[in-house]
Amino acid sequence: MSHCHQPEFKPLRVKVVTVSDTRNSQGDTSGQLIEEKLRSAGHEVTQRQIVRDTIQEIRDAISSSDAQVFVINGGTGVTKRDLTPEAIEPMFDKKLPGFGELFRHLSYSEIGTATIQSRATAGMIKGSIVFSLPGSTKACRLAMDEIILPQLDSRTKPCSFSSLLDL
Repeated sequence: MSHCHQPEFKPLRVKVVTVSDTRNSQGDTSGQLIEEKLRSAGHEVTQRQIVRDTIQEIRDAISSSDAQVFVINGGTGVTKRDLTPEAIEPMFDKKLPGFGELFRHLSYSEIGTATIQSRATAGMIKGSIVFSLPGSTKACRLAMDEIILPQLDSRTKPCSFSSLLDL
């Protein structure tokens, strides 16, 4: 897999989407954390948007952007209003089940068996990578630090997602 490794860092265009009926830009601590971590890592955050928990608004947020990566937070639980997986999974050209599996594995050490209530998911949509995280700031920190940032870094061995994107 050595063809995957790229010696120099390549910044990616990322859109951050918060799914919430209650948060505004001041109270969006998870979206803010995700944006700060992406910028600190050297990526370009092209947009940060808050959308309501509706399938159409979530889908529109993804369809209306040329970002290479989308990081969505919120709407992955099991309540009636949690619709993010229902909104994005039918759009996936390729599902990345390892993301949700690894996230829940890592999350287990923090929240125990409650991790089974997380429907964190990821997939490819028209050549872009879409990560869907819980709305909890602690969960977003875990996913960003342990999975997403390493996988967006072109220098990660043996392979990272940046080698799959049209750069």
